[in-house]
Formats: sequence, structure tokens, C-alpha cells
Amino acid sequence: MSFEKHDMEFLGGRRLRRPRMADWSRRMVAETVLTPADLIWPIFVIEGHNERQPIKTMPGVERLSINLAVEAAKAARAAGIPALALFPNTDPSKRSEDGIEATNRDNLVCRALSAIKDAVPDIGLVADVALDPYTSHGHDGVMAGEEILNDETVSILVKQALVQAQSGADVIAPSDMMDGRIGAIRGALDDAGFEKTILLSYAAKYASAFYGPFRDAVGSGARLKGTKLSYQMDPANSEDAIREVEQDLAEGADWIMVKPGMPYLDICRMLKDRFDVPVFAYQVSGEYAMIAHAAQAGIVDREAAMVESLMAFKRAGCSGILTYFALDMARKING
Repeated sequence: MSFEKHDMEFLGGRRLRRPRMADWSRRMVAETVLTPADLIWPIFVIEGHNERQPIKTMPGVERLSINLAVEAAKAARAAGIPALALFPNTDPSKRSEDGIEATNRDNLVCRALSAIKDAVPDIGLVADVALDPYTSHGHDGVMAGEEILNDETVSILVKQALVQAQSGADVIAPSDMMDGRIGAIRGALDDAGFEKTILLSYAAKYASAFYGPFRDAVGSGARLKGTKLSYQMDPANSEDAIREVEQDLAEGADWIMVKPGMPYLDICRMLKDRFDVPVFAYQVSGEYAMIAHAAQAGIVDREAAMVESLMAFKRAGCSGILTYFALDMARKING
């Protein structure tokens, strides 16, 4: 049975393919637009000078010494990327059970924040608040036996946030998932004169298998004892995300984060529809690595997969995306 012209007449003459036929018309009716201003670039920092360390599990991503992180910030600014997120690879000798190096005003990430802010004052700096880059056991908090101690951890996180703000962080981003840390940090920042500092809460951070390469990058993976299921969210749950966001907004969060990103696009859309605040997503290391390794193997087109994956976050309602593709994507957009 063939498709005849009268069949199109029955459909009212509509040909939905028509607007897709040319590049100019596709661009004109595109519902979602991605710009460099939508991107935040995560940077891993290490000690040394002119030091680059390739991360085997994340092809194309390197750990950078502070002076090279400054150059990366200049490249980001030139590409129109508004902000960087910094993560340290802490020397093992400075790791401890309580992760107290996180509160050292002269630690690696604080020095990196200050150096970048001095050199590139108009780029936003996002500082991660969590103890896993500083603990000897790889967890985001203080431990007593097998238990993560919530309130004892929060008191350290408050001090960590303060030294980061003092070092030039524009955005404090607690990713630890301890209860009550947003209110405690907001109060401490305000009392110290940092009432203009933005709080970006990792409000819906799931206990995910996609964090492996990141843990390698910051040096916590091999140290991790057990799992993070007692404080990160269960991947089976979505209602928990609503409760977490409600609590963090009540405590003073300005923005909220969903992490990981692509496996939780439904959470991004749900939170965007329910709450009148900017929703961010983190395209985490495992998501990046799958695309990068598949591209190396000739399975997918790296650039096409990069664009499609990032567009999905915008389509799901995200105001911004943390992604290791940030510089490549911004340069592509800029032509």
C-alpha cells in the first residue's frame, strides 16, 4: 500500500519536516539555545609550577599547577565562560582523619582562588565545600568507626567555607550532603561580612557510580572506605530531592545543583518546575569519560555527542552546567 498525495491532504497538508530542511530554518525555530554563559569549567589543581598531569580516566583533562590554572582562567574568559569550579589534589601528607587541611587559609585551593582572582578578577570562582579531598579515608565528613558524624563535619565545613570566601571565592558550593550545613555556612558567611557570597547547594547529590574518574583526579578514590550511601541520595528516589531542596532553600541557598547530570535529567526538570530558583547540573567525570573514551574508540563522534549531551541539560531547564567540555564547547559556539 503506497502513500499517496491524498494522504497528505488528509493530514491537512502539514509536513513537519519542512522547517528541518535547511540549517537557517532549523536555527530559527530552535527551542533551546546553548551559549558559553551557560557553562562552568571544573579545574583540578596541584602543587608545583608549570606542572600538568594527564588524568588517565578522563582523556583530555589534566591537573594543573596554580600558574597554569591562571592561564586556563584567561582562556575561559576569552571564550566567554563566566565561571570556574576548583578542586584540589591534596598532598597525601596533608590528609588526615578529620580533613582539617580544608580549613587552612594557605591550602592549595585557597592559593589557587587568590591567584586566579588577582589575575582574572572578572571571572566567577566556585569553591567546593566537602572534606573528601582532605581526608585520609576519602569520605566527605569526619568518621567515628563506620559512621559519618554530621554535626562535627558541619563545624569544619563552616571554617572551610570561610577561608575560601576570604581567598576570593564568589560562590561557595557545599557538596558534602550533611544536614544543616547550608544554614550554618550562610550564617557564618553573613557574620563575617560575606553576605554577597552566593551559596550553590549540591542539594540533590546522588550516590552514583559515575564519580569514579573524579575521585581519581582528586586522589580520594583509592582511599575511600566503604560507600557514601548513608549521606548521598538513593538513585531510586526523586521525592527526596524535593525535601532536600526545600530545606536548603529555607536555610539560605541561592542556587541548587543536581549531580550527576544526565542520569537525573528528570530531577532537573522536576526541580525547575517546582522551585523558582536557578537549577544547575554537573555533567560528572563518568559522563564525560564515557563520551571521551567512546570517541577514542571510534564509537561516537566526540563533538556531536558533546553538543547533544549539553543541549539536553538546557532542554531540561538548567540555568548552568558544570562540564569538562566547557572550553571546547564555548570555542565551538564562538566559531
